Amino acid sequence: MTTITPINASSSTGGEAHGDHGEHGDHPDLRMFGLATFLVADAMTFAGFFAAYLTFRAVNPLPAGAIYELEMLLPVINTSILIASSFTFHRASKELMRGAMGACRGWLLVTALMGIAFLGGQMKEYFELPFGLTDNLFASTFYALTGFHGLHVCLGALMILIVWAQAAQPGKFTPQEHFGIAAAELYWHFVDVIWVILFALLYLL
Repeated sequence: MTTITPINASSSTGGEAHGDHGEHGDHPDLRMFGLATFLVADAMTFAGFFAAYLTFRAVNPLPAGAIYELEMLLPVINTSILIASSFTFHRASKELMRGAMGACRGWLLVTALMGIAFLGGQMKEYFELPFGLTDNLFASTFYALTGFHGLHVCLGALMILIVWAQAAQPGKFTPQEHFGIAAAELYWHFVDVIWVILFALLYLL
């Protein structure tokens, strides 16, 4: 007589567990790596702008008076605000790691407001500049560089306000899981570093 051998329950369970592990097992979190890769590509775009500006100045000298003396006070204030905002964002991250979400949100809001203040200062400078967008090569390059960076500041401030609002939700960010804030901070530091380079090229050289 044919004997039907029952399926080994432990083997079946083990197979299902193995299948679950294959489908739901832990995988490395590559989100920050993806953001870093994007920022490297973005930095190459800025590098192209910087190289073009330096090349134009070297091989295509403009007529006398075409490169204007730029007012330094407002750009220096703007630069100070943006650099300080990196420290306020770092403080927000430290408060997050302590589990003090109220303080974290407060420093995030301060950082976003500093970014908005920077944009306001840049707009004020645009209204006071003695040249327009199409006056000459220097003017066009100046507006392209500062405008492109200003767009990044605008996006960064928006990102900060988004994570600031999200941080009001209990458990949304914890010392162990806080990708949104970490990503916004990395982006903001990138924007600050780019501005320091841009400031040196346009205002100091």
